[in-house]
Amino acid sequence: MSVKPFWKPSKKTIEQSNIYKMMQEFGFKKYKDFRQWSVSNKEDFWEATIQNLGIKLNSKYTSILDTSKGVENAAWLNNAKLNIVDSCFQNEDNATAIVFQEEGKTIQKVTQKELLELVHQIANGLSKLGLKQGDKIAIDMPMTLEAVAIYLAGIKAGMPIVTIADSFTPNEIAVRLKITEPKVIFTQDVLQRVGKELPLYLKVTEANAPKAIVLKVSEEKITLRKEDIFWNDFLSPKTTFKTVIQNPDNIITILFSSGTTGEPKAIPWTHTTPIKGASDGYYHQNIQQNDVVCWPTNLGWMMGPWLVFAALINKATIALYYGVPMGDGFGEFVQEAEVTMLGVIPSFVKYWKNSRCMEKFDWNSIKCFSSTGEVSNPTEMEYLMQLANNKPVIEYCGGTEIGGGYVTSTVVQSNIASTFSSQALGGKFVLLDENNNKSTKGELFLIPPIMGLSNTLLNRNHFEVYYKNTPRYEGKLVRRHGDQLEQLENGYYKAQGRVDDAMNLGGIKVSSIQIEAILNKLEFIRESAAIAVSPKNGGPSLLVVYYVENKTFFTEEERLKAAITSIRKQLNPLFKVTDLVKINTLPRTASNKVMRRKLRDLYENN
Repeated sequence: MSVKPFWKPSKKTIEQSNIYKMMQEFGFKKYKDFRQWSVSNKEDFWEATIQNLGIKLNSKYTSILDTSKGVENAAWLNNAKLNIVDSCFQNEDNATAIVFQEEGKTIQKVTQKELLELVHQIANGLSKLGLKQGDKIAIDMPMTLEAVAIYLAGIKAGMPIVTIADSFTPNEIAVRLKITEPKVIFTQDVLQRVGKELPLYLKVTEANAPKAIVLKVSEEKITLRKEDIFWNDFLSPKTTFKTVIQNPDNIITILFSSGTTGEPKAIPWTHTTPIKGASDGYYHQNIQQNDVVCWPTNLGWMMGPWLVFAALINKATIALYYGVPMGDGFGEFVQEAEVTMLGVIPSFVKYWKNSRCMEKFDWNSIKCFSSTGEVSNPTEMEYLMQLANNKPVIEYCGGTEIGGGYVTSTVVQSNIASTFSSQALGGKFVLLDENNNKSTKGELFLIPPIMGLSNTLLNRNHFEVYYKNTPRYEGKLVRRHGDQLEQLENGYYKAQGRVDDAMNLGGIKVSSIQIEAILNKLEFIRESAAIAVSPKNGGPSLLVVYYVENKTFFTEEERLKAAITSIRKQLNPLFKVTDLVKINTLPRTASNKVMRRKLRDLYENN
């Protein structure tokens, strides 16, 4: 495959980058040599990174990395004491920490001092409720000023945050609450989207949630359960609070990622995980002091906490638009907030290109884009570059259990649409073929230790999920991730989807088994197999379902409609079944496992 650079960095761009500063500091002239050093001299690299990020430590580590219990149980910042939230408030008091806009309203700015005071009011409110260090708090809200402040307040008070996406159905909320058992949950009465009000508090109560603190955004009257309280009654007037100082491996957040056995994996983040995300933001997205970082997301997905830490630790502003990122309101917000780094999922870009809705806006303040969550389409990414007068797109692929990316791009290398120019700094992976030999195309295995990698799961055996029966590479233990990549002739990488039973739909990772469990309840389906299919020209995956029929009188159109409705109501309204294909029998292995890869090949070849 021949590829040509679409964007080349100027000398000025290179010399103003965070990577260049680090290369200068350590005497490197070539990025390739610097990247290799970041892996072969991990302790030196991460020590310098922690200094560059200004990570605030209450007690310094005795060693930056301890692998005495094995690389799979690596301990970072050994014996240090800290709370990562303290590293989020090191800009000037009057610097803008958050810029936000509600649909149809004016832009508002919140200074670092104002955000910190709100965080303290919330932390004091939590104490007033009788909560103590170690008690878990859930958040099921859109990405708002209050959601960010609640998130930071809980961590500052030593209370792990359980993040739940606001798009989930009551059933999916209930599953996550059962796994984590939080003492309270923060939510809103409704979600306001394009002039409509969608119930959120109602979904939370249907999920049998614990005591809820409810932020009211609607004019409509709402009756709370006896134990629940409104936000205004919860908030403490006290604007000072002493940070709870913890060990580096104390849990700060519990996020969920799709498991291939149905129930989502509950993945804890510790105080060191955000250092990985913030370092990626520093080196790869090149976030600098007082930049404005916008990435439409939610705290229930990895990119929500990533946005909080990657922006604030780098002394940048978080930009939050409360509406959908598909119309004029969002485009104008990006323009008026003077966003410098805009994160996307490819589905957004596809819509923008087809509708041309963003072409009327001046996005010249953008220094780079970043794309994650799905395989992107080169034509659409080239279009995106032009929306900001030819700016690079930093492709970014990683995982919740990594705390950031493993493969990405930089602003010091040529940028080619829909490709990754570099393995992420400070980490390393290898591609292995079906015979476990090193290859230019194959399954990706991470080579630990890497800052940010999870060491535990709440509801699974961590070693069995990520390490059991993995091949050795050059005598080293490697870690399973499930992605497949191809390395191109120029050394860049291209995403090739998943090798396991998980898929990415609209930037959300979901298990085939979760989808099939819902569809198998439909009257006309005896059994099913859900697969993600890549469009011929690349781009976001399509959800295709093969099924073995139970004889009924439903038409094909009625069957597809029933499948679409079931998935939207019971799993996620953002997921859409593109095609429903009848088959006599599902192909299976000798051990009776459905051969989804064979179905994928069958569909793509037809």
